Amino acid sequence: MRFMIIVKATRDSEAGVMPSAEVFTEMADYHEKLLKAGVLVDASGLHPSEKGWRVTWKGGRKSVVDGPFAEAKELIAGYTIINVSSVEEAREWASGFPNPMLTDSEIEIRQMFELDDFEQGEAIQRFRDMGVGGV
Repeated sequence: MRFMIIVKATRDSEAGVMPSAEVFTEMADYHEKLLKAGVLVDASGLHPSEKGWRVTWKGGRKSVVDGPFAEAKELIAGYTIINVSSVEEAREWASGFPNPMLTDSEIEIRQMFELDDFEQGEAIQRFRDMGVGGV
């Protein structure tokens, strides 16, 4: 079971304020534990939304909107993906996640779909052949 630990953005992260050496040390320690346990899939931080863009579809039309985007609390500053055997194990790992901002902050944990969760067919097999989308 794969889970994404989503680090929510803050005003500081959206302003481009980099985490302190203390935060990086805590994050490295935590992620090393994940790696040694064999559950770490990937982890990274994201640049502020001012360096990004959104593609939206509305009424059959596609549009591209450049950042920055309002409401930092709705944005993502980083993520960690883990692969564990149960929801309980995911909760246990997430409960040990260090405070990513050394201020008021939030993480969100979401289970990721696996290819086996979908109706099987040619398109799902194509994803398997690409090596993406989980088991």
